[in-house]
Amino acid sequence: AQHTYKPSKMLRLAILAASLALSSGMALRAGDAVPKVTFKARVRDASIGGENPFTWKDVSTDALFKSKRCVVFALPGAFTPTCSSTHLPGYEKHYDEIKACGVDEVYCLSVNDAFVMRQWGLKQGLNEEEKDGSNPLNPGNFKKVKLIPDGACLFTRGMGMTSVWDTERGFGERSWRYSAVFNDMKIEKLFVEGGAVVQNSGPDPFEVSDATTMLNYLKSKK
Repeated sequence: AQHTYKPSKMLRLAILAASLALSSGMALRAGDAVPKVTFKARVRDASIGGENPFTWKDVSTDALFKSKRCVVFALPGAFTPTCSSTHLPGYEKHYDEIKACGVDEVYCLSVNDAFVMRQWGLKQGLNEEEKDGSNPLNPGNFKKVKLIPDGACLFTRGMGMTSVWDTERGFGERSWRYSAVFNDMKIEKLFVEGGAVVQNSGPDPFEVSDATTMLNYLKSKK
C-alpha cells in the first residue's frame, strides 16, 4: 500500500521558520539601507463623495524617507493591547517633542491593511487630516503620527523583522516590535525589543521601542 508522508508539527514549524528567514534575510542594523517598497494606502478623495470618500494610493518608501530624518515604530497589530494602550499613544503624546529634535515625521507601521489601520487610528482618537490625499508624506490621513499599512509584509520582511505567532496568538506573519530612526534612507538607530526577533514568543516585550526611549536618544543627538 502507498503511504503518504506527513511531516511532524515541529518539522512544519521549522520549515516555516526557515522559509521566513530566507524571505526576510537577517535583521537589518544601524547603517544599513532602508528597504525600498511601495505601500498600498487609502487616502481621502472628495470627488468620490458619500460615506467612504477614499481611494487607493501607492506610497513609496522613497517618498516617505528619502532626504528626511524620520522616526518609525513597528508593532505586531492594530487593536492589540500593548500597541493600543501604550505604544501608539506614547508617540502621539510626544509627537511635537520628537519633531523638535530634528525629525521630519513620525510613522507607525503594522502588518495590517489600510482599512484596519484607519479604523484603528480613529478608535485611538487620532485627528484626521481633512485633505484630498495629495500629500505624499501622509499614507494614513492623520495629522500627527502617520499610520503605515504594511499589509503584504514586504517592508517588514525587508527589515528582517518578520515574526509569526500562530501557536501563541493565532497570528500569521507580523512585525516584531521595534523603533528606528531613518536618516535619508539609512538606518541611523534601531531599538529592537529583546535584542532580536523571536518566533512564537510567549511574552510581548515592550521596554526599548517606546516613545520615551526614542525621545531620550534624539535629545542626546541634538
